[in-house]
Amino acid sequence: MAFTLYSLLQAALLVVNAIAVLHEERFLRRIGWGTDQGIGGFGEDPGIKGQLMNLIRSVRTVMRVPLIGVNTVTIVLLLLFG
Repeated sequence: MAFTLYSLLQAALLVVNAIAVLHEERFLRRIGWGTDQGIGGFGEDPGIKGQLMNLIRSVRTVMRVPLIGVNTVTIVLLLLFG
């Protein structure tokens, strides 16, 4: 398998899909990353954990609908060109 731009984009798509399907109660809260976990007070810089929680929440909110189209295009390309 050659390392191409398409394989790199496909790997990025798989990572975004993995983030989008993370379930709050089943996975994130179990490891202590739920929404009820304190991120910090007003005026405080959020730590790495808070920034990752915000990133996961943002990807789950914003990318849900566009991922359907991108996944469909990827599947069609794989079916056509192997």
